[in-house]
Amino acid sequence: MVSYNFMKNICDWENCKEIGKYKAPLKKDNSKQFRYLCLEHVKIFNRNWNYFSEMTNEQVEYFIKSDLTWHKPTKSFSSSDNFFKILWNNALEDEINIFRNSDFKNFKEARLSEKDRHALEILGLKYGAKWEDIQKKFKGLVKKYHPDKNRGSKKYEDLLKKITLAYSQLKTTVSKEK
Repeated sequence: MVSYNFMKNICDWENCKEIGKYKAPLKKDNSKQFRYLCLEHVKIFNRNWNYFSEMTNEQVEYFIKSDLTWHKPTKSFSSSDNFFKILWNNALEDEINIFRNSDFKNFKEARLSEKDRHALEILGLKYGAKWEDIQKKFKGLVKKYHPDKNRGSKKYEDLLKKITLAYSQLKTTVSKEK
């Protein structure tokens, strides 16, 4: 059986011969420099350690505030080089033409509200639909789902109500853009 004899650290406290198992920093700069202390002396060290001892009140306050962001610099959301702003502005770009044959670009440019997008879905139209197309589709759906044409079916009556509400929504927003 092989026995490894590892070198043990002796406590770095003056006149101490105990084994130093615990790390204690040499400086407050978060460097990797430390010394090994035994349990008794690391307790004394920790009791006396004051990270803020040589700082002014303003420096302590700044340190505490910057600790909220892990001491990393931050930028306001409106800053031109803010990561999330850059991501948002470029998220819908199609530089490799994945959406080349779709209305993806028109959707980005149109910036329709959620209600408008839902209304277009109800009418079965794409996001880039023109007002004339919306009117034409609405007239066709009214003829198709009118209660007189469907023997007064409650199902088609409810569907027609949804279609009419969708058309009304688009009438207030899309028709003004033409």
